Amino acid sequence: MTTQTQKSSTSPKSALTRVSLVGGVAASAVLLLSVPAFAHVSVSPEGEAAKGGYATVNFKVPNERDNASTTKLEITFPADHPLVSVMPQPVPGWKVKVTKTKLDKPLEMHGKKIDEAVSKVTWTADGKGVEPGYFQKFPLSLGQLPEDTDQLVFKALQTYDNKEVVRWIEPQQKGAEEPEFPAPALQLSAASDDHHGGAAAGKDDTKSDDAKSDAAGSGDKKESASSDGDSSDTTARTLGIVGIVVGAAGVAFGVLAQRRRANG
Repeated sequence: MTTQTQKSSTSPKSALTRVSLVGGVAASAVLLLSVPAFAHVSVSPEGEAAKGGYATVNFKVPNERDNASTTKLEITFPADHPLVSVMPQPVPGWKVKVTKTKLDKPLEMHGKKIDEAVSKVTWTADGKGVEPGYFQKFPLSLGQLPEDTDQLVFKALQTYDNKEVVRWIEPQQKGAEEPEFPAPALQLSAASDDHHGGAAAGKDDTKSDDAKSDAAGSGDKKESASSDGDSSDTTARTLGIVGIVVGAAGVAFGVLAQRRRANG
């Protein structure tokens, strides 16, 4: 009697293929869901951004598309915390425009009344822009930073060469998940004594200059002492040589006189 063994309808190879397919789909889903978490316009300071001070910040713009380039960036400044001083750093391949707006309530800064503040900064590419697979930093010098808030929230519009506009304008709500299109937010650190970042450096420079002066004076004293020592040593050597010569001459004269007496 022949016993036939029924083969399983699912072979190990097909099962492995299904597992791989499911894993690939899951990984792709995780990747797609994680893209908005890092591929958005953001802002970060170089060093720190202290309340009441000045800071240099970078707006970082990644290209999220594989078939278009970013050719324009518009940053709108918060109206509730106006910034008077905004200076862009030149970015090769880009033109920049700073727009100011009249303030409803003038501000007082360094003893002067200010009636306008920067409301928008716009960069426009005059070349290829930010191509797929690249990012670009746009630096700004900002001040005077407010002292009555922990962060500044900006709004960013990213325009592609296919006319698509991505609006990064959604503020992060406390305790909530990150929104799909988060607005760039600059975190402010505690206020420092030196708002301009120059006073401390000035003190250090003064101390450094004093130290250099003292070192130079010490060096001059050492050089003078060394020079005096060398002069004294040279004089002593000269006198010693003269003494030897005189002594030798005296000995020779004595020997000659003695010979004359002996012959006489």
